[in-house]
Amino acid sequence: MSRFRRCAALVTAALLLGAVACDSGGDAADDSGITVVLFGDAEEIAGYRGLVDAFSDAHPDVAVNLSPVATQDELMARLTTAFAGGQPPDVFLLNYRRYGQFAAQQAIEPVQSYLDRSTALDESDFSPRALDAFRFDGKTLTCLPQNMSSLVVYYNADLFAAKGVPPPRAGWTWDDLLAAARALTGDGTYGLGVEPSIPRLAPFVWSNRGELVDDPARPTTLTLTGDPATRRAVDWFLDLQLTHHVVPPDAEEQSESSEARFLRGTLGMYLNSRVAVPTLRTIDGFTWDAAPLPVAPGGVPASILHSDAYCMSAGRPDHDDAWRFIEFAMGEQGQRILAASGRTVPSRLDVANSPAFLDPAKPPASSRVYLDAEPHLRATPRTGTWSRVEREADALLEEVFYGRVGREEGLRQLEEKIRPLFSLPAGTGG
Repeated sequence: MSRFRRCAALVTAALLLGAVACDSGGDAADDSGITVVLFGDAEEIAGYRGLVDAFSDAHPDVAVNLSPVATQDELMARLTTAFAGGQPPDVFLLNYRRYGQFAAQQAIEPVQSYLDRSTALDESDFSPRALDAFRFDGKTLTCLPQNMSSLVVYYNADLFAAKGVPPPRAGWTWDDLLAAARALTGDGTYGLGVEPSIPRLAPFVWSNRGELVDDPARPTTLTLTGDPATRRAVDWFLDLQLTHHVVPPDAEEQSESSEARFLRGTLGMYLNSRVAVPTLRTIDGFTWDAAPLPVAPGGVPASILHSDAYCMSAGRPDHDDAWRFIEFAMGEQGQRILAASGRTVPSRLDVANSPAFLDPAKPPASSRVYLDAEPHLRATPRTGTWSRVEREADALLEEVFYGRVGREEGLRQLEEKIRPLFSLPAGTGG
C-alpha cells in the first residue's frame, strides 16, 4: 500500500470519528510549479507573498502557487482532505504540535538529507530547540522550522505606572505576577488575561519542575493531578480565576476577548506568543511592552516553544523545486522578509539577532525577551494523536478554569477522558 493510500485510509477513519473538518478541493501542483499551503492573517500572508515574489525573481524557472488559509484549523482541514485525496501540496507550513499525525503516517518527506547536502543552509544556523521539535523520531529532521516564539507577558506600561506597580522584569516570580494582577484589578479593569489551555499551563508546570505527561517521549497519560509539583502549578493557574479573580470571568471573556480588552486598555497583562504583535502594534493610546514569564518559587525559568515549519509531502517524483523554495525561504533574505511582518521570531539565529527583528523603532521595545527565552524553551510531546489530546484537554480545562465543574471532579474527568486518546492509532489525531 502506498504512503498516500495508507494515510488516506487512516485520515478517513479520523474524519468518521469527527476528529477533523473537511473542505473541498485538492492542492496538487501542476507540472509547471509547486503549491505552498500555509496559514496566517492578512499582514502575515502579505509577507509570504513578498517571499514568493523574491523567490520568483531569484528562480524564474519555478512557478509557486501560494494557497493561504486564515487559521490553523482551516489548514488542518485542507491538509487532511488533500492527503486523503492523494493530492497533497508540495510544501506546507505546520506547527510542531500538529504535524505528528502526518509524520506518523510517513506522509512527510524528511528534510534531513536535503539539509545535509545543502551548501546554503546548515543546522547550526537555527535554534536547536526549534529543530528538535521537528525530529519526530528523535533523530531525523522531518520539517525545517521557520520561526521560534515563546509565551510572554504583554503588559500595559502606562497602567502599571498609573497604579504604582513595578513593571515586570527578568527573574520576577509567580508572587510578583499575582501581586501586580491584584493591584491592577478593579474599576472595570482586570490584571491578567490568559487562555485556559494546555499550552498556556505548560510553562508554569515546567517552571515548578513538574511534567505534563508521564513520559514526554512516549506519553500514555496526563499527570496534572498525580505529580505533586505539577498539581501545585495547576492549582496556582486555576486560582488566578477561581480564587483571586484577577482574570476576566467566563461571561466577560465571552463578551470581549482578553486581546480585545488589552487593546482597549482595560487589561494589565496578556499572555500570548509573538503572534499577537502585529495586532498590538495598532495600539496608539498607551505604551506596551513584553516581559518573560515569571518563575515558580524555587523553580526554573521556562516557556513553551511556538514554532511552525516548512514540510514537504512524501511520494512526489522529486522534491527539488520544493526544497529550492524552502532553502530560499530559510536563507537570510527569506527570513528577513518574514521578520518584517512582526509576526514571527526568526528561527535563523543571525536574523533573529539583527535589526530585521530587533528593530528599536517598532514595539515591543523588549523584543530580545524572545531570544533570551530560547535556552529555556520546551516542547509538548510530538505524537500522532497529540493535537487531538490537546484540543480535547483544552475544552475540559476550560470547564474547570471557569468553575463550570468542580476542581477535583473536573481534573479527574480530564485525565480519565484524555487517557484513551494516547493509545489511538496514529492518524486519528486531527
